[in-house]
Amino acid sequence: MVGQNDPIAELRSASKHYGAVIAADNVSLTIRRGEFLSFLGPSGCGKTTALRMLAGFEVPTSGDVLLDGQRVNELPAYRRPINMVFQHYALFPHLSVFDNIAYGLRQQRPRLEKAAIAQAVDKALDTVRLPDYGARRIHEMSGGQQQRVALARAIVNEPKLLLLDEPMAALDKKLRRDMQIELQTLQRKLGITFVLVTHDQEEALSMSDRICVMQGGKIVQIGSPRDLYDRPNTRYVADFVGKTNFFHGVVTAAGAICHIEIAGQARSAAAPKALVVGQAASLCLRPEQISLHHAPSPENRAGVPVTISARIFLGEHTEYLVQNADLGAFLVLVPRQAEAVEGAFEPGQKAQASWQDGAGLILGNT
Repeated sequence: MVGQNDPIAELRSASKHYGAVIAADNVSLTIRRGEFLSFLGPSGCGKTTALRMLAGFEVPTSGDVLLDGQRVNELPAYRRPINMVFQHYALFPHLSVFDNIAYGLRQQRPRLEKAAIAQAVDKALDTVRLPDYGARRIHEMSGGQQQRVALARAIVNEPKLLLLDEPMAALDKKLRRDMQIELQTLQRKLGITFVLVTHDQEEALSMSDRICVMQGGKIVQIGSPRDLYDRPNTRYVADFVGKTNFFHGVVTAAGAICHIEIAGQARSAAAPKALVVGQAASLCLRPEQISLHHAPSPENRAGVPVTISARIFLGEHTEYLVQNADLGAFLVLVPRQAEAVEGAFEPGQKAQASWQDGAGLILGNT
């Protein structure tokens, strides 16, 4: 008997090979019941292959896929309690919205009564906030509405697991943000486990309970959005999840708090992974951890002189690209409130960049 706290799905040492190409390499993952999980990584990292193994569209070359504790490697996709929303929605253009959503229900055996199908479709349309749209044709719907139709079709069968393969890639930025909120609300309302594949780190950070960052067919770190942003365990994760500045140096003292020499200056910060004295490493600082000043930095900060190279106004904050003779070019994010106090900076202007001692992380360069 499956309990509420038991995992809904697992990948156990699952690998997928296409000849000499290894698309997924010994992937092990437990998916919690009712969570919103994201696979995050660049193209070719293995995230879609992992999703397709869960869906049943790919059979692992080795390892196992489990649903509710049962091995399902050879169970075809149509027999799994899983639905999937594709990047291009895969809606039937010749069918109405109602018939698109009802399609899966009509394939069930024993057959459902017409009244039961109509009731289920109407409920799904209400859930995605498209009541009274059943008679519309797909070409009469906007991109955001088509995505809702695809979601309604996916949830109408009440799947245990809903897989989302970059479903917002074709939407503009504002609509994508609106749909992110819609998806979160829908997931909480239904209580269905959602698994999202995306290369958009902002999308993963804003929507997920947990994120699996993938590289070269492997999961390199799993954690909450805050964990991955604040405590990346490798330079790859720090670079992929959010914007990061890397200041290269050499470790002079190892430990939980590590000391590193950068351009002749001693710096210190936490080191998530063990480093050794003499090892090449980098101080990783998020742009928002750095401040800009017209005057020299306060006493408790390590300041460096910079020249403003470029300025990008982003509404709630301004992004500055600055240049230092020893550290090179790096980014600084200045909130509007701080800029109102300190004053704006113009390209070509001299300034002082500074950060709190101990800010950031020290990570190995590999």
